[in-house]
Amino acid sequence: MHRRLLGVLAAAAVGAAALTAGAAPASAAPAPAPAPAAQVKAVDFTGIVALSNCSGSLVRTPTAADSDPALVLTNGHCYEGGMPSAGQVITNRASSRTFSLLNSSGSGTLGTLRANRVLYSTMTDTDVTLYRLSQSYAAIQQSYRTPALQLSLTRPTAGADVRVVSGYWRRIYSCNIDGFAYRLKEGEWTFKDSIRYTSTCNVIGGTSGSPLVDASTGKVVGANNTINEDGGRCTLNNPCEVDQSGTVTVHPNIGYAQQTYTLAACIAPGSVIDFNRPGCTVPR
Repeated sequence: MHRRLLGVLAAAAVGAAALTAGAAPASAAPAPAPAPAAQVKAVDFTGIVALSNCSGSLVRTPTAADSDPALVLTNGHCYEGGMPSAGQVITNRASSRTFSLLNSSGSGTLGTLRANRVLYSTMTDTDVTLYRLSQSYAAIQQSYRTPALQLSLTRPTAGADVRVVSGYWRRIYSCNIDGFAYRLKEGEWTFKDSIRYTSTCNVIGGTSGSPLVDASTGKVVGANNTINEDGGRCTLNNPCEVDQSGTVTVHPNIGYAQQTYTLAACIAPGSVIDFNRPGCTVPR
């Protein structure tokens, strides 16, 4: 887990790489059109927030109304009441937590957002906290001219080009989804179907709760939450993978995120949680 902050300074945000394509040589007969290359969106700090100890993002579902109260996504272990115990689910609890909303370059702060409720928080099967704010999406757009990131409603795929965008460190990590861990164990907690990064997303303390953004769609597909720091086996800050047969595997210095589409499916109109909605499979 990365709620524990490390005594290091973060580097500046990484730049996006430009894609180029060469022209095909002329021929007597027209060649079949090549398959279009995957487009990479310019992922920046739009919709990104910084917490006192973690990172997070301003998010919405594809069907959210502009008049709905806005939502902020971070990790369960970033919850201000302390890390939820294994098996604990927190719902509909009052909160006055504040978040610093960054500008698109990450060089400054647009303003402060305030929660009025914790809609959902757990570290069982996943590691997420979802806050409801006192302002609507429309009010935030009017005040700060910044939109929310859209939550994907579909499971991400292995190999996807992704970005971990940390509001706390104002740093963007680029890597790919290496695969998925059937079970990820860390201390007393067990996470299901966790996203495993390739090695270039070498996340550090303070990046907890950063949105995992699919670079081809710009949508949030996960919440960054941990990395194996020391090569340890299934201990705090040293998660291990457990497959369906019970075999334990340790990937030193490899980071993980928790998928968010199962939580996104639970968000109903008016920014409330409805566990009976189709596709809502988070613990309750």
